[in-house]
Amino acid sequence: MKLALTEDELAFRDELRAFYRSEIPAGIRNRARHGQELSRDDFVTTQRILNAHRLAVPNWPVEWGGRDWTPIQRHIWHDEMQLASVPEPLTFNANMIGPVIAHFGTQAMKERFLPPTANLDIWWCQGFSEPEAGSDLASLRTTAVRDGDSYVVNGQKTWTTAAQSADWMFCLVRTDPDAPKKQAGISMLLFPLETPGVTVRPIELIDGGYEVNEVFLDNVRVPAENLVGQENQGWTYAKFLLGNERTGITAVGQRKVRLWLAKEHARQVRLGDRTLLEDQVFATRVAELENELLALELVQLRVAAAPADGKPNPVSSILKLRGTELQQAVTELLVDIAGPDSLPVEDPAQPDWARRSTATYLNYRKTSIYGGSNEVQRSIIASTILGL
Repeated sequence: MKLALTEDELAFRDELRAFYRSEIPAGIRNRARHGQELSRDDFVTTQRILNAHRLAVPNWPVEWGGRDWTPIQRHIWHDEMQLASVPEPLTFNANMIGPVIAHFGTQAMKERFLPPTANLDIWWCQGFSEPEAGSDLASLRTTAVRDGDSYVVNGQKTWTTAAQSADWMFCLVRTDPDAPKKQAGISMLLFPLETPGVTVRPIELIDGGYEVNEVFLDNVRVPAENLVGQENQGWTYAKFLLGNERTGITAVGQRKVRLWLAKEHARQVRLGDRTLLEDQVFATRVAELENELLALELVQLRVAAAPADGKPNPVSSILKLRGTELQQAVTELLVDIAGPDSLPVEDPAQPDWARRSTATYLNYRKTSIYGGSNEVQRSIIASTILGL
């Protein structure tokens, strides 16, 4: 694989760097850089700026706002965005339902949904996981029964990220309970969360936040025209979507920024006559993480360069598995640097980053579960890549 960028690719990178740092508000980027909570308006503002310059959804077809870029250019676009601490286009929109509609939706569905999805005029959430169907998603029980020109949906979704901010949900439902294989009886429906019968209830997480929700569906009527693709083919669309999600979870650029911040914080911690960063054991730990990130970035490039044939790339499971492990390793490193300051107390002398480090560490325990647990990813790697 070519590791050095060409002159044209370097110019492309420099153009993006200048744009991200001059056009995206510095306050938003600074909050993102330091792991502070971003508001809904922060995400909307950023995505609309990107979309106005056709930088929100470059992986989509050109007619719907995409770019005819090479895989290397797309990688540079994403990596530089993360390195500049620009909030990424909402993944539910840009990487999940948008590509599914662009690939499998009718022309009418594309015209109706893709422009507002790219511009974040619609904020989507993902109705996949259920109380008894998380990593084993094909066991979902939410039903959709055809009634004239509508489907009547009943069931429950859980761990629905950002449903409290969302306008619409893309939802997996069981339309054929008698299918010979449970995967064969699943469909995908789209509906607004203000539809009668939809109830959203927040779930408090271990870090005290409310980013995920339970969603109850009680006789929710969904127009049949909101069916994505064909009935009972939803599992195909879900696999396509999850491949994009797992690739996006990797977040190599974000980890580079967090690791750089960790080194800066370590320079401020004294160990006798030297700093923590000068400690040989600590420096070795940081170097190992940097090497792991480099290796992961090369795998990410391999996935990005693979042919886009609409089929999920099993290598995305490697990215999801190792990427989330490294995310957790970096958050653990920050807790260790913070030491006693990682315990949130009312002390004005306590650095803000250190006070947040434990909550961030606890929050990132989830990354090895969502998008298909890492245990499931190991099974996919064993069967589809290693042939075991």
